[in-house]
Amino acid sequence: MTRITVAAIVALMSMRSIPVAAQWLKQPTPGIPRTADGKPNLAAPAPRAADGKPDLSGIWRVDAGPYANNLVADLKRDEIPPWADALFKQRMEDLAKDDPATYQCLPQGPRALVTGGWRKIIQTPTLIAILYEDLLYRQIFVDGRELPSDPNPSFMGYSVGHWEGDTLVVQSVGFNDRTWLDFGGHPHSEGLRITERFRRPTLGRIELQETFEDSKIYARPWTIDVKVDLVTDTELLEYVCNENERDHAHLVGKASDEKKNAVKVAAEVLSRYVGTYEFRPPDDPGSVMLFNVTLSGNELFLDIGGKDKQPMISLSEVTFSTVGGRLDFVTNDKRVATHMIFHAVEGDLKIDRTPDDNKK
Repeated sequence: MTRITVAAIVALMSMRSIPVAAQWLKQPTPGIPRTADGKPNLAAPAPRAADGKPDLSGIWRVDAGPYANNLVADLKRDEIPPWADALFKQRMEDLAKDDPATYQCLPQGPRALVTGGWRKIIQTPTLIAILYEDLLYRQIFVDGRELPSDPNPSFMGYSVGHWEGDTLVVQSVGFNDRTWLDFGGHPHSEGLRITERFRRPTLGRIELQETFEDSKIYARPWTIDVKVDLVTDTELLEYVCNENERDHAHLVGKASDEKKNAVKVAAEVLSRYVGTYEFRPPDDPGSVMLFNVTLSGNELFLDIGGKDKQPMISLSEVTFSTVGGRLDFVTNDKRVATHMIFHAVEGDLKIDRTPDDNKK
């Protein structure tokens, strides 16, 4: 069965089609506590490894929300050099056709740390391995070694970790500068340093903080929180980006081309669409992404989680273009918007207005 991940919806904000992964429908997870009706007890205490440390092993769903598309969303304008901001905007305008990971099928690099999707953690006393659906992997050495002083730059970098109580602290360096920080196209240098702090308070959740430092480009380090939830009773299946890929050679156009087809829509009509919408993948209902539609003057804006607002170009009273493609608003007989339909490569995706918002 095809699984449309949260990363595929992030494509709405990042102007690309994300490779789609597939999962086994049912593969019971052994050894986890369950409730009386047989469901995983995700609120149970976190398991411990033989050495007494919290055991992070399992399949995890990662959701960085708006940071997947704009990792530097919390930085101020003067903390991002003009050339880096201009490069980001140009890549957005070019519909991300030069993204080395998406259309050239190279490894994602540091973006893999925040990209939505599933990954499997395998923990041993001296090494933690993280496996990704697209056949990427990371090695985190927890055997006491130090970070290399002059690492050979690579796509996934070099990672070492240590425990501070029940928190795993991972430091990573040695990333080459061929990859993008996020789907939007922010650059990074080979001096990028990432610190991750993993804490598993319950069976079903990891609290993850990630701090990024790249003094060659950005004025200060910044930290984001990433949502990480356990996925049970299933297993990873691979997908291969470069398997029968034929799209890149045919990609044409610019993001601004849609403005030539823009029409004026009355603010009274646009106001019907203002609100909060949520997307739940049909075969991964535990994953939820919230979209906010706001109105400023006579223009609608769309964002994920209140960050990185993007303009919506009116192509008709119901059809709009944003950086990821086109979507239609659907209204009821009272002319109140009930949901959006986003037109994706994988098919049309329904994004419902939240129940509480729909009562307004």
